[in-house]
Amino acid sequence: MTAAQLSPRENRPGLLYGLSGKVLILTILFVMLGEVLIFLPSLANFRLTWLKNRVAQAEIAALAVEAAPDRMLSGDLRNELLMGAGVHVVALREGDTRQLVLRGDRAPMIDASYDLRDVGWVEAIWDAFRALAAGDGRVIGVIDTPPNMSGDLIELALDEAPLRDAMLRYTVSILIVSIILSLMVAGLVFLALNRALVRPMQRLTANMVAFGDDPENPGRIIEPGRRRDEIGVAERELHAMQTELSGLLQQKNRLAALGLAVSKVSHDLRNLLASAQLISDRLAMVNDPTVQRFVPKLIASLDRAIDLCVKTLKYGRAQEAPPRREKMALKPLIDEVIDTAVVQASSRIVFYNHAPPGLDADADRDHLFRILTNLARNAIQAIEAVQAEDESAPDGAVTLRAWREGTIVTIEVNDTGPGIPERAREHLFEAFRSAGRQGGTGLGLAIAAELTRAHGGDIMLAGTGPAGTSFRLTIPDRVMELHAGRRGERRSATGA
Repeated sequence: MTAAQLSPRENRPGLLYGLSGKVLILTILFVMLGEVLIFLPSLANFRLTWLKNRVAQAEIAALAVEAAPDRMLSGDLRNELLMGAGVHVVALREGDTRQLVLRGDRAPMIDASYDLRDVGWVEAIWDAFRALAAGDGRVIGVIDTPPNMSGDLIELALDEAPLRDAMLRYTVSILIVSIILSLMVAGLVFLALNRALVRPMQRLTANMVAFGDDPENPGRIIEPGRRRDEIGVAERELHAMQTELSGLLQQKNRLAALGLAVSKVSHDLRNLLASAQLISDRLAMVNDPTVQRFVPKLIASLDRAIDLCVKTLKYGRAQEAPPRREKMALKPLIDEVIDTAVVQASSRIVFYNHAPPGLDADADRDHLFRILTNLARNAIQAIEAVQAEDESAPDGAVTLRAWREGTIVTIEVNDTGPGIPERAREHLFEAFRSAGRQGGTGLGLAIAAELTRAHGGDIMLAGTGPAGTSFRLTIPDRVMELHAGRRGERRSATGA
């Protein structure tokens, strides 16, 4: 089942599969990732700050000892100072002299030692994770510069368990704050992105689904907004594409209806032409010179018309049969085209045949006749339109020229009409879109272009303007194929 066959509810993605759900989940993940990247150096800094506070308290305890008479303290006072500083041992170093200032009743073994004077961030983060993973029971040694400069160095030993507990409490608080902050930021980002991106995308998607259900309905074409970002560009491009596609579908339906009508008309027209052909055969028996002159041309025209009707009924679509090419003289063919056009034109149009007498072309005679007839008929209609609007307009002229350049024959049809309008030039040689006059269908140039290209040639607008219009078509000769063969062999009389 395709997307177009699903109902709107079935075609709508769920929360987790839609853009809204994906944006929400990705926003939460990215904010959490950012909090983690911030948390690592933050935890390392918390540990260093906690240890430096212990160093400062230990230095204060050491200064209290030095202030006592003869530096002698009672056991209770000494233990109270050590307990207040949270350490077991405090030592000061000045130069090469190291002095043990405070020491508890027990002298624990140090499991790890840390120098706080010059610690890099990577090392600090690693030491923080080691402290969390070590568990309770470790005793660590710390070396640092005394904050009050009571010596060059201060050394102390302390339990790591209080530090680890403080780091765990800090981690939990950071985690709670991170979750709350992630939800708040994700909600705000989600609302902003949902309004700026997701809703317009859902509108585009819904419109495309609706347009796919009924593409010929102009009401399904999206109306672009005034946005200047990528969404606005997508809306305008989709509007242009849907408009063009809807027009093409309407044109296709029109062509299908026209093809059916043409088939019906061709069927009846063939019968009428067959009757006209019988009458023309009877006319051929009349001994009048004028009748004898025009009857062959009439019969030839009727034969072409009947053949065209048969082909239309046979193919049932706008497809021409492949050209049956032959060598033929161009000048007599152009004379025949002019004789046919003269009947249709007014007396104020003069025709000229400037094709050389000995010029031959390699083409289908009927196809080339139809091409030139369509071009000549368009020229007649253009000139007569000017003469109908202005009776004082000069007589018009249609000139057909031809020449050969190597294996290519070029034929040019010139007229003195008003030129082709700009709107018709944009879709020249396209059926139903290149009509340059009121009531025209635009089929003549489309047929001429199709027949010319079937010969491997080309047709183009050589020039147009107030002074007239010129169409030029080129038809190349067929490429002759050389078939492989064997030469004869003369054997000698004594040969085997």
